[in-house]
Amino acid sequence: MNLDFIKATKSDVALIAQLADSIWRKHYITIITMEQIDYMLNLMYSADSLTKQMDEGHEFTLVYSNKKPIGYISLNSIDGKNYFLHKFYIEVEDQGKGIGSELFTHVLDQMPDAESIELFVNRENFKTINFYFKHDFVIKKTINQDIGNGFFMNDFVMIKML
Repeated sequence: MNLDFIKATKSDVALIAQLADSIWRKHYITIITMEQIDYMLNLMYSADSLTKQMDEGHEFTLVYSNKKPIGYISLNSIDGKNYFLHKFYIEVEDQGKGIGSELFTHVLDQMPDAESIELFVNRENFKTINFYFKHDFVIKKTINQDIGNGFFMNDFVMIKML
């Protein structure tokens, strides 16, 4: 498998949105309702929302397998040492092949001064939680965030100390 990791720019916003739509509809359908999936995709993956995220310092990296885009990750930091992982998705049919681990390692290699990475993950997203455990994240606390329209994100806050 030939993997390439490419830093995304604003010209990649449509591609990121397309990947999110494909991945979310396959991955989250057993975890949250289709109505919540549609709402969250619109909230977080519209062109305006993704552009704003980039303007606010979220750095996106795309992963390509044999020249085909199959996933992405985004993080940001306020102080250059402590990071928040906002998005980390690989196409469902490409999961379990080590691609996520390679992408995560690539991103960590770009942050030699990082001290911690924190993230939110749905408490019912067992496959992903186990991925993070495998990469030395621990559960810090649980949260229930009202995201509007009667929807909630019922998440674990996880952290990895570097």
